Amino acid sequence: MELILKYFPNLTETQINQFKQLENLYQDWNLKINVVSRKDIDELYLRHVLHSLGIAKVLQFNDGSKIMDVGTGGGFPGLPLAILYPECSFHLVDSIAKKLKVVNEVVEGLGLTNVKTTHTRVEEINDTYDFIVSRAVASMPTFVHWVKGKIKKEQSHDLKNGILYLKGGDLSEELKTYRTATIYDLPDFFEEDFFETKKVVHLPLKYKG
Repeated sequence: MELILKYFPNLTETQINQFKQLENLYQDWNLKINVVSRKDIDELYLRHVLHSLGIAKVLQFNDGSKIMDVGTGGGFPGLPLAILYPECSFHLVDSIAKKLKVVNEVVEGLGLTNVKTTHTRVEEINDTYDFIVSRAVASMPTFVHWVKGKIKKEQSHDLKNGILYLKGGDLSEELKTYRTATIYDLPDFFEEDFFETKKVVHLPLKYKG
């Protein structure tokens, strides 16, 4: 938990308590439904929570923003971002129901009111969002195909509406056809070795309409 405060020192008391509760909630539920590896549970705040919050170092969401987390798995990056941005709406989507059961229990345990979950493939979602976030669930071309037509027209941020994607490694080949993509290196924000090759990719997307 100290790791989160190191990089986000201005959290409210409510946010601090919610971040603190994450560890116990995930440990308890992971014994019943394995959504996070044992090693990752032991380093939850580094490998999952702070990694998710790397998106917040690239862009601060404005109040009222709508964000969809595609392939949320155990709730990352969506849940840490939902704690950080209580005035934004988060829609966490996954095709695996048992993972969302854990997410729903964590949401209830934290008392989050700005999160909804849907058990479906993202292609079936008919809503639009300011940003779509995810953590390396597919190659960028595949991901772009999945979320086509799901971006809002109205712009309210410094970065254009689109994808904010947590990825690692050499992305030059994967992104070569996306000239508008911007890569943000997480070591520019976080000093831990875990982030050495980790990145956030911002890709503006054409809005629906």
